[in-house]
Amino acid sequence: MKLSTLVDSVLIVASIALLPGIGGAQIATNNSDEFIAINSNNLFTHSTNVSYLKPFDAAFLAYQGNLKAQGIPSGSALVSQYQTGSLTALDVVKAAVNAKKLPAQALNDTGYLNAVEWQLTSFSNTNNLSY
Repeated sequence: MKLSTLVDSVLIVASIALLPGIGGAQIATNNSDEFIAINSNNLFTHSTNVSYLKPFDAAFLAYQGNLKAQGIPSGSALVSQYQTGSLTALDVVKAAVNAKKLPAQALNDTGYLNAVEWQLTSFSNTNNLSY
């Protein structure tokens, strides 16, 4: 078997293997009408056809202080309020929706809310580590 035949065979098999992912891609637009490719296989199973920030990014926006205008504290204050129960994942998601970082559908997406909750918990656990 010639090397070029082997390479062609590998490329054909790889193309066939990647075809379902390519076929599942969708086109969306952002507010400036630029096209964005979205792979529907990566969206949460409970979401509708809406692309969200990743839950980590939504929680990290709050942690960095990007949701202060919506009443969400940043850094250790965010972690402290979350640990005492005076701040929830729903509060963070509501603030992100109000800041136009997330669509309103995220408020009803339990999978997304649970993932943001997990991220907030991980921030709490990280701050409790002692060296």
